[in-house]
Amino acid sequence: MNAQPWEIAVVAGEILENIKRGNVEMAASGAMPNRDRPGQVREGVYKQRQVDLAIQLFQLMGIAREDKVKRAEWMQKGFRFFDAPTAIILYVDKSLGESGPLMDIGSLAQTICLAALHYGLGTCIEGQGVMYPDVVRKYTGIPESKLIIICIAIGYPDWEFPANKLESKREPVDSITTWCGFD
Repeated sequence: MNAQPWEIAVVAGEILENIKRGNVEMAASGAMPNRDRPGQVREGVYKQRQVDLAIQLFQLMGIAREDKVKRAEWMQKGFRFFDAPTAIILYVDKSLGESGPLMDIGSLAQTICLAALHYGLGTCIEGQGVMYPDVVRKYTGIPESKLIIICIAIGYPDWEFPANKLESKREPVDSITTWCGFD
């Protein structure tokens, strides 16, 4: 339909550092995240896949389940865009509604990540960096009339960092695909 509903803020330097600091301060104060767009509530197999990923990641990072300090430090990294030097914040006009442009934004995010890979950059599509939209708005000037949807941390990857060795498990194609008309 060529609606092109996205808007993009690319943030680096002092602005990004201010957002990172503001996010961490909000989280440390106990402030509940107040995303513009409600997070997904996952149940059943979808929740289990998320838990399995966290287990995989924490094993690679050497973070024990009972180590609350290291787990909290890892959570802070998410609020700091995983310490990437640049963040791409994707947002839309509120007139489009909460779910209307999500397919468009998903396609854009994936395209940005694939293009970045072509140039040797690493990316992480993540929601933690925008869980405190008031902090993001304060430093970027994104108006209240916009819904901040998601962000992408982007930079040159440190391949020695344990989390960058993660290869998440994927469902087999036949368990998620119905083949019709292929006799």
